[in-house]
Amino acid sequence: MTVTLHDDAVLREARPGDEVGILRLIHALAVYEREPDAVENTVEALTESLFGADPRVFTHVVERHGTIVGIAMWFLTYSTWTGRHGIWLEDLIVDAEQRGRGYGRALIASLAAVCVERGYSRLEWTVLDWNAPSIAFYRSLGAVPMDEWTTQRLAGDDLAALAGSAG
Repeated sequence: MTVTLHDDAVLREARPGDEVGILRLIHALAVYEREPDAVENTVEALTESLFGADPRVFTHVVERHGTIVGIAMWFLTYSTWTGRHGIWLEDLIVDAEQRGRGYGRALIASLAAVCVERGYSRLEWTVLDWNAPSIAFYRSLGAVPMDEWTTQRLAGDDLAALAGSAG
């Protein structure tokens, strides 16, 4: 999948060699989301995750003038109710100076196209409740909030403790 956008930009699937640009945008997202020191990911980990023997995470990128300026990082989900897979959009970010060019919309549209092409039942993601610009953008695409659902997370010491009790 390669789509030519305007301004000499191209939307495509990530390929080996993109890891540095992808990681740069992951760091930019962490700064935007007020967690600048939270990223533990590395170029090596991205290489293994995206291009190793059994990739479980995928990335679409927007490249402009040889630089990755936007990413949509995703993985598969499964709905027991529909009996079909879906896509979980883990990260969507476009360089601040590149916003307003339609790259974010093009990235999400490319994931919607994957869903339709493969018969997946949904495309889902989370957004921080204070991120009004992103929320407005998602609403403009037709996305609806799942207000009755609350994301739960188990990590770190609590994850290890529970794992230790698994008999």
